Amino acid sequence: MRRPARIRTATVVAGARPNFVKVAPVLRALRGRGVEVRLVHTGQHYDDAMSRAFFRDLGIPAPEVDLGVGSGPHGAQTGRVLERFEADLVAHPADAVVVVGDVNSTLAAALAAAKLEVPVAHVEAGLRSFDRAMPEELNRLLTDRIADWLFVTETSGVRNLEREGIPAARIFLVGNVMIDSLEAARRAWQAAGRAPAAPAQGAYAVMTLHRPANVDRADILAGILDAVGELAGRLPVVFPVHPRTAERLAAFGLGPRLAAAPGLATTAPMGYLEFLGLLAGARLILTDSGGAQEEALVLGVPCVTLRESTERPVTVAMGGNRLVGSDPARIRVGIEAALAVGGAPRRPPLWDGRAAERIADILLEEASA
Repeated sequence: MRRPARIRTATVVAGARPNFVKVAPVLRALRGRGVEVRLVHTGQHYDDAMSRAFFRDLGIPAPEVDLGVGSGPHGAQTGRVLERFEADLVAHPADAVVVVGDVNSTLAAALAAAKLEVPVAHVEAGLRSFDRAMPEELNRLLTDRIADWLFVTETSGVRNLEREGIPAARIFLVGNVMIDSLEAARRAWQAAGRAPAAPAQGAYAVMTLHRPANVDRADILAGILDAVGELAGRLPVVFPVHPRTAERLAAFGLGPRLAAAPGLATTAPMGYLEFLGLLAGARLILTDSGGAQEEALVLGVPCVTLRESTERPVTVAMGGNRLVGSDPARIRVGIEAALAVGGAPRRPPLWDGRAAERIADILLEEASA
């Protein structure tokens, strides 16, 4: 493992909205230990209003730089991040680079740092869906091969890395920084009250949908909407629509199908606090998001995941999550099962709101060892 004599400076990279949730506690923990931290926003998610809302809700200072890479094909986007982040890291050297999650920015920034011989820490390492059709799975696999410190959220991640031949000295089970952010913001989202779009507490479901496998084919997207529309006839469903999903709905002419479903209410994407409040008050969550699966588990809201696999198997193992894929019949069965069982808050080991503190302590201890 490449180790600086001491970590005085660190560059933390975020590229997409879920990344902001993960970097917020890491930034606080490192700065609280006297590390000079530079936050780089790659601009992979480039909606200014949404970025500002997340930064405000999470208490993140403005990034030192926005690389402005924007959207595009995976290769082009990854290449732009690699090129621009490399130039930024040359201009602003760091003792370590911290990347989070599994988006294109994660892999590109890790690769740029490794080529410049800057040690890399990967937060949320070891997660595997075992579905290489998912771009995120490739990003996870390759980032973990590059990283010097692999910070893992759940025990399945440790096992995955060990099977892949990663030396044990590089693997650290630290807990989940997503839950750090949830707990740090708990008073704020509880005080904010119910999201304006939400009906009464416990009397609605929430759906999020954005993965290409679900939204890039008209027949699959229509089937999901039909199944969820049936649920909405008896349990209102709040559907914050991801920009990608909104584009597909319009392109496929599915707006009328949405409008025809009584009880299915669409909203614009929400800020972090508003969305947490929405999830916390729900009776059921339908999602293809990894982070929402984890948040549902800790909030005690039953979750039905509209995917065939999950890289967060602990959510299934602890009984809070059901995998149903995109088949409408399976979605209906999963919904009924989840509603029948209900939910209670569950916390895997070390999901206690202190994962980022462990990460910071390990980085400082390992570097000086």
